Amino acid sequence: MSVFKPEKIHRVILKLSGEYLAGKEGFGIDNQALESICNEIIEVRKLGYSIGIVIGGGNYYRGSEHPELNRAAADNVGMLATLQNAVIVSNALQAKNYAVEVFTAFECPKVAKLYTYQCANDDMKKGKICFFAGGTGNPFFTTDTAAVLRAIELECDIVLKGTKVDGVFTADPHKDKNAQFIPDLTYQEAIRKQLNVMDMTAFSLARDYNVPIKVFNIGTPNSIRECLTNNEFGTYVHS
Repeated sequence: MSVFKPEKIHRVILKLSGEYLAGKEGFGIDNQALESICNEIIEVRKLGYSIGIVIGGGNYYRGSEHPELNRAAADNVGMLATLQNAVIVSNALQAKNYAVEVFTAFECPKVAKLYTYQCANDDMKKGKICFFAGGTGNPFFTTDTAAVLRAIELECDIVLKGTKVDGVFTADPHKDKNAQFIPDLTYQEAIRKQLNVMDMTAFSLARDYNVPIKVFNIGTPNSIRECLTNNEFGTYVHS
């Protein structure tokens, strides 16, 4: 059985939902949520972690809410929304005097660098907080899949998935008051129990390339630091 070992974690991918950035309003950017996430990212950067960030775009656009649109077109709009979020959060970090770089999976040279493994790896080695926007650059794939893919390419030690709940449960805790928290989980157990850790493409990639995942409540104070340093915080998913 694998055990979460904080001392082995140095380079991480943070998967952040667009919905978190929307705060209570449910759309756009909530300034309090933006300030909070920037402070948490800075906190773990000060601890010496190398950080890559994949942000969703659900605070601006969710294709499932527009069934009249072709799926490929809807996903392209969603990928543009992730770039908006990456630019906003990176700008807020720059204003706090932290070095950042925004990469995108599709060409948008006036806004961000086109993602390549070499450039991203070099910038992370320089200590920059790197944002990976545009998902995988292809429709039909989620930002969960993009997060795992970037973690594999950049040889990250873990993917941190921020959610609205404390980790993985036996059922949706918002719908089932008897749902039980699961602190430790293998890939096979998650599949066998049909637990909703990530979408199956992302989860299969993580399993096949042995990328551990930690699922945690991004709304908890100092959550990212706790996720990285406390083996009792969140759910650890591993081989």
